[in-house]
Amino acid sequence: MVKLILRWAINAVALWAAVSWVPGISGPANDWVSLFGLALVFGLINALLRPLLTLLTCPLLILTLGLGTLLLNTFLFWLTSVVSQSLSTQFGLTIGFTVDGFWPAFFGALVVSIVSVVLSLFIRDDGEERRRWRRRRERE
Repeated sequence: MVKLILRWAINAVALWAAVSWVPGISGPANDWVSLFGLALVFGLINALLRPLLTLLTCPLLILTLGLGTLLLNTFLFWLTSVVSQSLSTQFGLTIGFTVDGFWPAFFGALVVSIVSVVLSLFIRDDGEERRRWRRRRERE
Protein backbone atom coordinates (compact mmCIF):
# COMPACT_ATOMS: atom_id res chain seq x y z
CA MET A 1 0.00 0.00 0.00
CA VAL A 2 2.87 2.34 0.82
CA LYS A 3 4.43 1.65 -2.56
CA LEU A 4 1.15 2.53 -4.32
CA ILE A 5 0.99 5.86 -2.48
CA LEU A 6 4.63 6.54 -3.33
CA ARG A 7 3.97 5.86 -7.02
CA TRP A 8 0.96 8.18 -6.87
CA ALA A 9 3.13 10.91 -5.33
CA ILE A 10 5.83 10.35 -7.96
CA ASN A 11 3.23 10.75 -10.71
CA ALA A 12 2.00 13.97 -9.07
CA VAL A 13 5.53 15.41 -8.93
CA ALA A 14 6.23 14.32 -12.51
CA LEU A 15 3.00 15.92 -13.74
CA TRP A 16 3.85 19.08 -11.80
CA ALA A 17 7.20 19.17 -13.61
CA ALA A 18 5.49 18.78 -16.99
CA VAL A 19 2.96 21.52 -16.22
CA SER A 20 5.69 23.84 -14.96
CA TRP A 21 8.35 23.27 -17.63
CA VAL A 22 6.59 22.47 -20.91
CA PRO A 23 4.93 25.35 -22.78
CA GLY A 24 1.54 24.39 -24.16
CA ILE A 25 0.54 22.43 -21.07
CA SER A 26 -1.58 24.12 -18.46
CA GLY A 27 -2.82 22.66 -15.25
CA PRO A 28 -2.84 22.90 -11.49
CA ALA A 29 0.78 23.94 -10.96
CA ASN A 30 0.42 25.07 -7.33
CA ASP A 31 -2.73 23.22 -6.22
CA TRP A 32 -1.46 19.89 -4.90
CA VAL A 33 -4.94 18.47 -4.30
CA SER A 34 -5.76 18.91 -7.98
CA LEU A 35 -2.33 17.54 -8.93
CA PHE A 36 -3.00 14.39 -6.92
CA GLY A 37 -6.40 14.10 -8.62
CA LEU A 38 -4.68 14.48 -11.98
CA ALA A 39 -2.09 11.87 -10.96
CA LEU A 40 -4.95 9.51 -10.08
CA VAL A 41 -6.54 9.99 -13.51
CA PHE A 42 -3.14 9.57 -15.19
CA GLY A 43 -2.39 6.42 -13.21
CA LEU A 44 -5.77 4.87 -13.95
CA ILE A 45 -5.48 5.56 -17.67
CA ASN A 46 -1.99 4.07 -17.73
CA ALA A 47 -3.02 1.04 -15.67
CA LEU A 48 -6.14 0.29 -17.70
CA LEU A 49 -5.21 1.21 -21.26
CA ARG A 50 -1.43 0.85 -21.55
CA PRO A 51 -1.36 -2.99 -21.51
CA LEU A 52 -4.08 -3.21 -24.15
CA LEU A 53 -2.53 -0.55 -26.38
CA THR A 54 0.92 -2.10 -26.00
CA LEU A 55 -0.48 -5.45 -27.10
CA LEU A 56 -2.32 -3.92 -30.06
CA THR A 57 0.67 -1.88 -31.20
CA CYS A 58 3.26 -4.60 -30.59
CA PRO A 59 4.19 -4.91 -34.31
CA LEU A 60 4.73 -1.13 -34.50
CA LEU A 61 6.82 -1.19 -31.34
CA ILE A 62 8.99 -3.98 -32.73
CA LEU A 63 9.28 -2.29 -36.13
CA THR A 64 10.40 1.00 -34.58
CA LEU A 65 12.72 -0.74 -32.10
CA GLY A 66 10.77 0.64 -29.15
CA LEU A 67 10.56 4.25 -30.29
CA GLY A 68 6.83 3.76 -30.85
CA THR A 69 6.55 3.74 -27.07
CA LEU A 70 7.11 7.50 -27.17
CA LEU A 71 4.03 7.83 -29.37
CA LEU A 72 2.06 5.59 -27.04
CA ASN A 73 3.11 7.73 -24.06
CA THR A 74 2.15 10.86 -26.00
CA PHE A 75 -1.30 9.45 -26.75
CA LEU A 76 -1.90 8.44 -23.12
CA PHE A 77 -0.74 11.87 -21.92
CA TRP A 78 -3.12 13.59 -24.34
CA LEU A 79 -5.92 11.20 -23.32
CA THR A 80 -5.35 12.19 -19.69
CA SER A 81 -5.97 15.78 -20.75
CA VAL A 82 -9.22 14.85 -22.51
CA VAL A 83 -10.49 12.75 -19.60
CA SER A 84 -9.59 15.36 -16.99
CA GLN A 85 -11.37 18.06 -19.00
CA SER A 86 -14.49 15.92 -19.28
CA LEU A 87 -14.36 15.14 -15.55
CA SER A 88 -14.06 18.86 -14.87
CA THR A 89 -17.14 19.67 -16.93
CA GLN A 90 -19.31 16.70 -15.93
CA PHE A 91 -18.57 16.49 -12.21
CA GLY A 92 -17.37 19.99 -11.45
CA LEU A 93 -13.89 18.87 -10.45
CA THR A 94 -11.18 21.50 -10.67
CA ILE A 95 -8.40 19.56 -12.35
CA GLY A 96 -8.03 21.96 -15.29
CA PHE A 97 -5.36 20.03 -17.21
CA THR A 98 -5.05 20.90 -20.91
CA VAL A 99 -2.55 20.00 -23.61
CA ASP A 100 -2.39 22.23 -26.69
CA GLY A 101 -1.33 19.77 -29.38
CA PHE A 102 1.03 16.96 -30.30
CA TRP A 103 4.38 18.51 -29.42
CA PRO A 104 3.40 19.71 -25.95
CA ALA A 105 1.93 16.23 -25.31
CA PHE A 106 5.11 14.61 -26.61
CA PHE A 107 7.45 16.72 -24.50
CA GLY A 108 5.13 16.49 -21.49
CA ALA A 109 5.09 12.69 -21.71
CA LEU A 110 8.87 12.74 -22.05
CA VAL A 111 9.29 14.94 -18.96
CA VAL A 112 6.87 12.76 -16.97
CA SER A 113 8.75 9.61 -18.00
CA ILE A 114 12.18 11.02 -17.12
CA VAL A 115 11.09 12.48 -13.78
CA SER A 116 9.25 9.26 -12.87
CA VAL A 117 12.29 7.11 -13.65
CA VAL A 118 14.64 9.37 -11.69
CA LEU A 119 12.36 9.49 -8.64
CA SER A 120 11.66 5.74 -8.83
CA LEU A 121 15.36 5.07 -8.41
CA PHE A 122 15.00 6.20 -4.81
CA ILE A 123 12.27 3.65 -3.99
CA ARG A 124 13.62 0.42 -2.58
CA ASP A 125 12.07 -2.78 -3.91
CA ASP A 126 11.22 -4.84 -0.82
CA GLY A 127 10.54 -7.94 -2.89
CA GLU A 128 14.05 -7.84 -4.35
CA GLU A 129 15.54 -7.43 -0.88
CA ARG A 130 13.66 -10.52 0.33
CA ARG A 131 14.87 -12.57 -2.67
CA ARG A 132 18.48 -11.56 -2.00
CA TRP A 133 18.13 -12.47 1.65
CA ARG A 134 16.72 -15.92 0.73
CA ARG A 135 19.55 -16.55 -1.74
CA ARG A 136 22.12 -15.67 0.92
CA ARG A 137 20.44 -18.01 3.41
CA GLU A 138 20.37 -20.84 0.83
CA ARG A 139 24.09 -20.48 0.15
CA GLU A 140 24.98 -20.74 3.82
